[in-house]
Amino acid sequence: MKATGIVRRFDENGRFVLPMELRRQFGLDGANDALEIFVDDDNIILRKYQTACVFCGASEDTVQLHEKKVCRKCAEKIGMLFAD
Repeated sequence: MKATGIVRRFDENGRFVLPMELRRQFGLDGANDALEIFVDDDNIILRKYQTACVFCGASEDTVQLHEKKVCRKCAEKIGMLFAD
């Protein structure tokens, strides 16, 4: 894990602002962008939420494969690579 040196405090409603530099770096600049929240022991992990296949960009009929979204068509193609 890499430290950014950025510290943010929560406001009176329990919110904090993700700095502009980080939003730009991760392409989180649109109103439709979202973050997934994970917990690993005592760490809170924020990750850009992806609803589309990492290979072809299809957003329908996706499955989760090792923390990545993959559409069924691409998953089948991957399966064919390893078929006997």
